Amino acid sequence: MRKQRKYLSEWTQALQPWIPGEQPRGRRYIKLNTNESPFSPAPGVITALQAEAAQLRLYPDPTCAALRKALAGLHGIAPEGIFVGNGANEALAFCFAAFFAGGAVRGADISYGFFATLAKLCGTAYHTVPVLEDFSIDPDSLCGGNFGVALANPNTPTSRALPRGGLRSIAESCAAQGKVLLVDEAYISFGGESALPLLETLDNVVIVRTFSKAYALAGLRVGYAMAHPALIEGLNKVRNSFNPHGVDRLAQAAALAAVYDTAYAERCVAAVCAARLRFASGLKAMGFTVLPSDANFVFARHPNHRGDALQSALRSKGILVRRFDEPRIVDWLRITIGNDEEMDKAIGALKTIVAPR
Repeated sequence: MRKQRKYLSEWTQALQPWIPGEQPRGRRYIKLNTNESPFSPAPGVITALQAEAAQLRLYPDPTCAALRKALAGLHGIAPEGIFVGNGANEALAFCFAAFFAGGAVRGADISYGFFATLAKLCGTAYHTVPVLEDFSIDPDSLCGGNFGVALANPNTPTSRALPRGGLRSIAESCAAQGKVLLVDEAYISFGGESALPLLETLDNVVIVRTFSKAYALAGLRVGYAMAHPALIEGLNKVRNSFNPHGVDRLAQAAALAAVYDTAYAERCVAAVCAARLRFASGLKAMGFTVLPSDANFVFARHPNHRGDALQSALRSKGILVRRFDEPRIVDWLRITIGNDEEMDKAIGALKTIVAPR
């Protein structure tokens, strides 16, 4: 295998790909490690998929016109200000290529690890600033200098959100340098203030969202970006240089049906938020430190237990959680909020681990 690597370009060999959360096979686990929804998609999604299956001999609409129109109505912006991609990660990748390639971008030192991967892929210098001791982000630390800025808001894995006023300050600072503020709002349905109102007065803000979390469509890759139409043109230029047929027919049909039943998604989000509150209270009662969460997960640590030991002990009990090896957060666990039964089992398992009789 090592000999065959000589055929890879130096660029490819230098890449450090982002590693997604484990998708186990074989044993059944309670999966609290990848921030998926604990609920099924809206009933209309299944009906839409069944109807669209008969049309799979045809290429999909490369413009995603129907879905963009529905999203435009949902968010109160023009369809020309919306780009649809194969998952939010593709939209983020195209944003890095369109706005940051060959330049420099700044972000938080504890944030979505995919940003660093995309920067390397696009030949972008990636500079980080440290989050504060409480894991919040100081907007002033991201202002100034000849940088674009990429943020996850609410942030992952910390679950904390930056208020809109802070986002505006960063965007205005970027605009003064002719740079873009990219905001990944994968978890915005679960809390925090969206950057969406900034699009009314600022033309350098790009917002990326996903159908994987609130809409329970992680298995069908659909994400979208919202920005000034001129920036969306740039994203389409990148996409059409790579995959002009864009998002497949089934994904478009499912996402459209999900948007039509946004009320269902809102009920699911409310249930997750209620479970999040109960679970966080349960963790605190056991002595965990739990950060305020605006996402569909919590970020927590126990002062008397190492993070890797807790993760391993939970796995032995059939529960998967996510942990990161970065020095500042090595003992913290990112725990997805599942359904009530799953969270009760997680609390029960942790009680036997941190406070055994």
